[in-house]
Amino acid sequence: MITAHEIRKKYLEFFKSKGHAVIPSASLIPENDPSVLFTTAGMHPLVPYLLGQKHPLGNRLTDVQKCVRTGDIDEVGDYSHHTFFEMLGNWSLGDSSDPNGIGQAGYFKHEAIEWSYEFLTSPEWLGLDKNRIAVSVFQGDSDAPFDDEAFAIWKKLGIPEERIAKLPKKNNWWGPAGETGPCGPDTEMFYWVGDPAQVPESFNDDSPLWLEVWNDVFMQYNKTKSGEFEPLSQKNVDTGMGLERTTAVVNGFNDNYKTELFVPIIERIEMLSFKKYDDYVKEMRIIADHLKASVFILGDEKGIVPSNTGQGYVLRRLIRRAVRYGKQLGIKAFTSDVGEVVIQIYKDVYPELSKNKDFVLSNLSQEEEKFEKTLEHGLKEFDKGVSPFVLFTTYGFPLEMTKELAQEKGISIDEDAFYEELKHHQDLSRTASAGMFKGGLADAGDETKKLHTATHLLLQALKDVLQENIMQKGSNITSERLRFDFNHGTKLTDEEKKQVEDIVNEKIKADLPMNRVLMKKEDAEKTGASHAFGDKYGDEVSVYYIGDSLETAYSKEFCGGPHVERTGVLGHFKITKEEAVSAGVRRIKAILE
Repeated sequence: MITAHEIRKKYLEFFKSKGHAVIPSASLIPENDPSVLFTTAGMHPLVPYLLGQKHPLGNRLTDVQKCVRTGDIDEVGDYSHHTFFEMLGNWSLGDSSDPNGIGQAGYFKHEAIEWSYEFLTSPEWLGLDKNRIAVSVFQGDSDAPFDDEAFAIWKKLGIPEERIAKLPKKNNWWGPAGETGPCGPDTEMFYWVGDPAQVPESFNDDSPLWLEVWNDVFMQYNKTKSGEFEPLSQKNVDTGMGLERTTAVVNGFNDNYKTELFVPIIERIEMLSFKKYDDYVKEMRIIADHLKASVFILGDEKGIVPSNTGQGYVLRRLIRRAVRYGKQLGIKAFTSDVGEVVIQIYKDVYPELSKNKDFVLSNLSQEEEKFEKTLEHGLKEFDKGVSPFVLFTTYGFPLEMTKELAQEKGISIDEDAFYEELKHHQDLSRTASAGMFKGGLADAGDETKKLHTATHLLLQALKDVLQENIMQKGSNITSERLRFDFNHGTKLTDEEKKQVEDIVNEKIKADLPMNRVLMKKEDAEKTGASHAFGDKYGDEVSVYYIGDSLETAYSKEFCGGPHVERTGVLGHFKITKEEAVSAGVRRIKAILE
């Protein structure tokens, strides 16, 4: 058996031996990226560096990044889909020499593919059977040619041509995240999880027994506004391998839920329900997955709580879906009990979970209690003859429960009508949120840069006015406005808001320069630079400061960008709203006129 902990350690050791700097996992809540609700891949925290900014630790990076993906929530329940997962990743920021002399030069396809294969098959590392590996490459189209380079590399490594699938864009192309930006072909690695004695001669990506284990993305093109694909000036490598799936594959499991990352959770659900996993596979998988994701969202340092909007809505949906399936197993008041098991599994890898344990468990229990009351209310409305769709959208009452009640009372439910109404509702929702979930490359446009820079001034102005140790608790910046969360117990008075506005506008009028310096973390902390104390940083950090020198700067902060060069271009700063987010956390929304 190779444990998940050993795989994490081996992965980082392997890429460290190839000249990569190990960086810590970033928050699950993306900073300054309004295009996604959560960090869905290891590349999100590295966007400024993928777009050309120099990383403090050089051009070769590796990490284990915690991620949440919400697009597959309805598919959770099979053996491999998860809402929360850990992504093992390695990056090359540019395929040429390092102009700053930090770390080693970047690399591209040859190294990325050869190292992927070495880590998967070498007995020293994962030791997977070479005969059970197949790969896919981009077949080419009118936008970009066949990736003959990747094909040739795999062939040289000994992969038979029959096991190298040439697939279209929908299979082997990444990006761009929006309408324009970096993109390129990828190559995916698959492992046969069926009978080792019956490995097919050729690769068929439609077979579920060929399980994808790794993906190497080659960002080598830029899609322009005219729709053309031109060569990218900085070519990057972005790779990802899911820890949960890899742990199962390496240990010969065809079910991710049979690894040590899930077994203790499943065992607790079995104990609480007096039922066996093999008899209630789907229900127990959903409960285990959803409550694990909920624990990680609640345990993040950004203070997300269940609500009806944004990240809070996803969190609420996850907890309530887990409770719904818990009811099918006959268990109640169980979410905090299961949540405690999750914390025990991960406490050594992600200490923030133990640190925020009380907050995590209390919110799980509170949301479970609220949903129980919602279900009671829904039952009363059902008896009044309210339609299944209204019960679902207004009261959060699951269709499955409505169907069960209807059957008990001998009433038939028109599911087609329900789903027709639901589809219309979802289409309207998608239209309303168009542009928000485009996939994750943060906007680096001029207006966003201005608002990001203004956020630095806002933080320091709040410290000046409130005379407290104000810290950032969250940030969301679009090209139209900034949203900034900070620790403070009471509502700001009109006078306090005006003082903050006046200070920011005074610093804008002074036309101060924005500068950046790379420093060792311990030296940066000594300068008094602001940073999110719950976040993890590498040994070297970027400190952005507003002023002529670091010593005399008005604002100094650990940050990754993007920023303007001088404050004078910002315009007029205006606070449009100030409100509570949660206990002890306030939110300011502001614009530049």
